[in-house]
Amino acid sequence: MGIQTTLDAVATAPRIIDAIRLADDLALEARRDPGVRTIRVLAAAIAGTDQVSAIAAVHALAALFDEQASRSLSRLLSDERPFIREHAAWALGETLPRFDAIGRLLSLVADGGFTGMLAQTTLENWSGAVGETLAVAIDAALLGVEGTPARTRLVETLGLVRQPIAERRLLEIALDEKEHEDVRVAAVAALGQRPDGARIADHLEHLVGGEGRLAEVARLAVIDLQVVTRRPTETDGGLTVAQLFLHADIDPTLASAGAGDNGGIATLLVRLGDALVADPAAHVERVLTLSRGPVPQAAADLLSVGSDTGHVYGHVPLAPSAVPSAAAWPLRVTARRGIRRLLRAAGRVDVLHLRMADVGSLAAVDVARELGIPVVFTVAPDPHSIIQSLDRSGELTRATFGDVDRREHFWFRMRLVQNLAANAAHTVLFPRPELARDMRELVGIDVGSHPERHTIVAEGVDLDVVDRAVVDASAHALDPTRDERFADLHALTEALPPHRRGLPIIASVGRLHRVKGMATLVEAWASSPLSERANLLIIGGDLDNPSLDEREQLERIDVVVPPSTRNAAGLLLVGHRPNDVAARWLAAVRFGVPGLIAPNGVYVCASLKEEFGIALLEAMATGLTVVAPDAGGPATYVEDGITGVLTATWDPAQLTGAVSTALDLAARGDESLTRRAHDMVAARFTIQGMAAALGPVYRGVAASEAELLRAVGPVA
Repeated sequence: MGIQTTLDAVATAPRIIDAIRLADDLALEARRDPGVRTIRVLAAAIAGTDQVSAIAAVHALAALFDEQASRSLSRLLSDERPFIREHAAWALGETLPRFDAIGRLLSLVADGGFTGMLAQTTLENWSGAVGETLAVAIDAALLGVEGTPARTRLVETLGLVRQPIAERRLLEIALDEKEHEDVRVAAVAALGQRPDGARIADHLEHLVGGEGRLAEVARLAVIDLQVVTRRPTETDGGLTVAQLFLHADIDPTLASAGAGDNGGIATLLVRLGDALVADPAAHVERVLTLSRGPVPQAAADLLSVGSDTGHVYGHVPLAPSAVPSAAAWPLRVTARRGIRRLLRAAGRVDVLHLRMADVGSLAAVDVARELGIPVVFTVAPDPHSIIQSLDRSGELTRATFGDVDRREHFWFRMRLVQNLAANAAHTVLFPRPELARDMRELVGIDVGSHPERHTIVAEGVDLDVVDRAVVDASAHALDPTRDERFADLHALTEALPPHRRGLPIIASVGRLHRVKGMATLVEAWASSPLSERANLLIIGGDLDNPSLDEREQLERIDVVVPPSTRNAAGLLLVGHRPNDVAARWLAAVRFGVPGLIAPNGVYVCASLKEEFGIALLEAMATGLTVVAPDAGGPATYVEDGITGVLTATWDPAQLTGAVSTALDLAARGDESLTRRAHDMVAARFTIQGMAAALGPVYRGVAASEAELLRAVGPVA
C-alpha cells in the first residue's frame, strides 16, 4: 500500500479500535521502505494532533532497521508529551541497543510507574548485548539518586543484567546496612536469580538467620538459588494445571470476594479448581491456583505445591500492601520471580491457564517459556470492548487517546492479548452472539482458520450455593425471626426511613471499579424516578481501606448521594461480603422480607463490558430479573424482555429505562420465568459443566506437548 496510504488508513479508520489494529500494517510498510521520506512521514504524524496516529507512527519507527530512524526514536524519549515518551521507551525494545538512550531510559525507570516498567523491559532486552555498559550506567545513576523508591527500581534493573559485573555490586548493596531496607531487599531478591547459587547463598547466610522482611526475602532467594530437576518428558497419573490471578488474595472460603480486585474471577478460580479435581473424567490430579500473598506465606506454600494433590494454593509476594491491577505493572519482575518459584516447586506443571491481559499474565508467560510449560489462554476482547464503548459514547477521541492510554494502557494491553493468543498452545473463547466476527474485527483472530486450536467454554456458577440461598431466603420471607444469618440485612433496612421500608430493591454485586459501572448505576438511580420506586443495594468494595479505583467510584457516588444522606435516599452501600452471604441477600431481594423489603426486586449489571458475567448468572439462577450489557456474553443467555433487559449500559438514560422495564417485568411475579432462568443456568452454565469442557482441552494440550518431547527430545 505504501507508507502514506497506510498512514492515511490509520488516520481515517472509522473506529479507534480499527486504527490501532492498522498500526501493524503501518509498521510493515515502514519496514518495507526504510527510506528518508518514510521517516519524515512518520515524524509528521508523531508531531500531529491525532494521538492514535502519533502512537502508531512511533512504533512504525521501531520497525525500520535504520540509524536515522533509531536516532529519531531515541530523541522521542525527551518529547514534551508524556504518552510519546512512554511509547518510545516501549518501542525501543524492538531495536538494537542505543547507548545514547540508556541514561534517559534509566531516568524513566527511576521515576517508576507504567512508563518505568516499559523502560526497564527495554533495558532488559538490551542487557544481553550491552550488559556491562548497562551495569556501569546503573552504578553511576545510583551515585546521583538518593530517594529510596528510585534506588530500589534501579537496583532491581541491575539485577536483570546477567553479566558477572552486576553480581559484585548487588552483593555490596545487599550487605550494606546503611542502605534502606527496600533497596537491600531488591538486591537480595535479584541475587536469588544469579547462576552461581552456592557461592551467593554463602554470602546471604547471615541474612537468612535474621528476622524481619530482609531475612524473609533472603530465605526465598536461597530457595531460588537451589537447582531444580528438569520436569519429566512423560506424565504419570492425572494432570497438574496451574491458573493464576495475582490481583486478589484468593482463599478457599472467598471471605474477601468483592474487595479491591477480588471480583468474579477470584470466585471462579476457587470453584473451578475444586470442580476439576472432583471430576474423574477431567483427569486432573492437581490444580495450582496462584494469587498474591505475604512473603512468609509464599515460603510456606512451597512445601504444599510440591507434594499435595487436589486444589492447592500458592501465593506470590508482590508488595507490602495490596496494589490495584491498573497500578501493578511495575511489579513485573517481582511477579515473574514469585511465579517461577512456585512453578519450579510444583515439580511438574502440564498446563498453565492464563485469563487476563495483566501483569500476572505478562510475567507468567515469560516463566512458561523458560520452563517449557504450554499455555492455554482465554481470549476476550478486553480492552477492545472498553475502547469501543468509550469511543461510541464520545468519552474517548483521537485527540485525547494518548493521554487516556497513559492511565488505562489500552495499546499495551491489546498487544498483550494479541501476543498471548498467538503463542498459546490452545485458546479458550467465551460464547458471544457474533463470536467469529468480534474476534476477527476486535482482536484480529480468525477462529475459523484453525478451529482445532480454539474451544468455546462458558463460565459456570456453583448452583449448590445459589439453591441453598434460595431455600433460606424463601423460608425467611415466611418467618423473618427464624434465621439469624439475615440479621445484618435486617439492620441495614431497618435503618431506612419508614417510607422507604417495604420498597423493592435494585441490587448489584461486584468490584467498585469504573468498568463495572457502579457509580454510573447510582447516578442513574438517584437522578430519576427509580429512586422513588426502589432502594439500591451495592455489594462490593473495601469501604474502610479503598483502593484508588474504589476511591474514584466512591467519590463519584458521594457527589450524587453524600454519605450523610445515604439512608434517607435509600442507598445501601455495604462493601464486600462473603460469597454465601451475598447469595442469600440476592435471594432476599427476590422473596422480600415482610415490613422491610418488598419481593420481586431486580439485579443490575451496569458494566461497560462484561465478557461473561458470573454474578449475572448467579442472579438469574436465584430467580431475579436482570439488566445487562447488550454486548458480550450476557447477550447469549439473557432473553431480552423475558428474563431480563439488554441495554447500552454506558448510556445513563438507556440504563435508567432498562431498570424501569426490569422492575415492571419482575412485578408480574411470573414463577415460570424464574424457573426458566434457573433451568437455563443449570443446563448450560454450571461450574461442573465448565470443568467438564476444560478437561479435554487440558488433556489435549498435555498430550501434544508430550508428543513434541518424544519427537525432538528436551531442549538443552
